Amino acid sequence: MGAYMLESNSSGNLTPTVSEAGTVLPGYLSVILSVLMVTLVVVVVAGNALVIVAFMVDKTLRNQSNYFFLNLAISDFLVGAFCIPVYIPYSLTGRWMLGKGLCKVWLVMDYLLCSASVFNIVLISYDRFLSVTRAVKYRVQRNMTRRAVLKMVAVWVLAFLLYGPAIIFWESVVGRSIVPPHECYAEFYFTWYFLLSASTFEFFTPFVSVAFFNLSIYLNIHRRNKDGGASAEDEAREQGVSKKPRDAGVWTVFFMKTRKVSCSEPTAISAVIEDDDPPSLPSSRDPNSSQLFIHRENSSPHGKNSRLFQHTAAGAVPDRRAQRYRLSRDKKIAKSLAIIVCIFGICWAPYTLLMIIRAACSGTCVADYWYEITFWLLWLNSAINPFLYPLCHSSFRRAFSKILCPKRQSVQPQIEAQSC
Repeated sequence: MGAYMLESNSSGNLTPTVSEAGTVLPGYLSVILSVLMVTLVVVVVAGNALVIVAFMVDKTLRNQSNYFFLNLAISDFLVGAFCIPVYIPYSLTGRWMLGKGLCKVWLVMDYLLCSASVFNIVLISYDRFLSVTRAVKYRVQRNMTRRAVLKMVAVWVLAFLLYGPAIIFWESVVGRSIVPPHECYAEFYFTWYFLLSASTFEFFTPFVSVAFFNLSIYLNIHRRNKDGGASAEDEAREQGVSKKPRDAGVWTVFFMKTRKVSCSEPTAISAVIEDDDPPSLPSSRDPNSSQLFIHRENSSPHGKNSRLFQHTAAGAVPDRRAQRYRLSRDKKIAKSLAIIVCIFGICWAPYTLLMIIRAACSGTCVADYWYEITFWLLWLNSAINPFLYPLCHSSFRRAFSKILCPKRQSVQPQIEAQSC
C-alpha cells in the first residue's frame, strides 16, 4: 500500500543510501532497518504459521469461531511471506526492479491481504458479540462449519473487490499511467476522493463496527451483573421468609468428586471440590464426575440425625455456578475486545488519515518518512494478531503447547475452556 521512500545514489552503492529529499542515510542505519524488517517477517510468518499448524493438528479447534482465527492467520501469514519480503529491497533502495507486471501482482496482494485482515477482525468481533448477546442461538450454530466457510469466502471476495479492480483497470480506464519507471504504487495513489471512499469501507466502518460490538458486550455484561445481584438479594430474602420454626434442620449443599473404584477397593469419595467453577457441568453417568449432595442435619430433642441425599448436577446451585462461569468468561471477552479496538485503531488510523491527506495535497504536505512509518504499522498489526487473538484462547494455547512442548503435556484429561 505504500510508495517508495528511499532512493539509491547514482553509483548504485547502497551505502550510504540517499532519500528523496537528498539526505544521506548512513550505512549502519540501513543495516539496522534491514534487521528490523527481517525480524518482523520472521515474527509474522512464525506466529501465524503456528496458528495454522495448530488448527490442522488439533481437531478440537475446528469449530465456527476458530475458523475465523484461521482465516485471519492465513491473510497475515501471506503478508509476512510475500508482501513484506518483496517490499524490503524497494524500501531500502527506492527502485522497483521486478517489472510492472509483478508490481501489479504485489499491489493486488498487498491491498487484498491487508483488507482481508481488517474484515477478519470485524468477523471475529461479531462472532464474540453473538456469543455473548445471543448465547443460546450461538451454541446451536457453533458447529455449523459450512456457514463459517461461507463467511470466510465472503471476506476474501469483499477484500478483493475493494481495491483489486481499481489496481488492475485504472490505467486502462484513465488511458495513461502516472507511475514513473522503477517505481511501484497504485494509479489512484493521489486520487483523494477514491481513497476516502475506499477508506470508509476499509477502516472507518470496521473500526466503528468493532467498537460497537465491544460496547454492546460491555453493556450486556453490566446489565447481567445488575440483574444477578438483584436476583441474589431476592433469593436470600425469600429464603429468610420461608424458614419455619418447627424445622430446626440445617441443609448443607456441597460437591463431591467421585471416581470409579476397582472391586478390591471399598466404595469411597476421593475429594471434595471447593469453589470450583467448571466450564460445563459433568454428567452423572461419568464415573469421574462431580456429584451434588445435600446434607441435612436434623437437631431434635431425641438426638442429632444426619441424612445425605444425592442429586443430579443440574440443580439450582450448579445452574448458578454455570451462570457465574459464563459471566466471568464474557467479562474476559469484553476486555479482549477493548484491547482489539485500541490496537486496531493505533495500527490503522495514522495510515488511513495520512493517506487521505497526502492524496489531497499531492504528497507535498506530509513528509515521506511519516507516511512510511504509518505504512509499516499496518504490517506490524499482522505480527500482533496471532498473539492478540489465538493466544487469548485457551484451546489454542493448549494446541501450541502440544506442538512446541509435546513431552511436557500432562497425561490428565483437560476440560475444553471457552475463549477469553
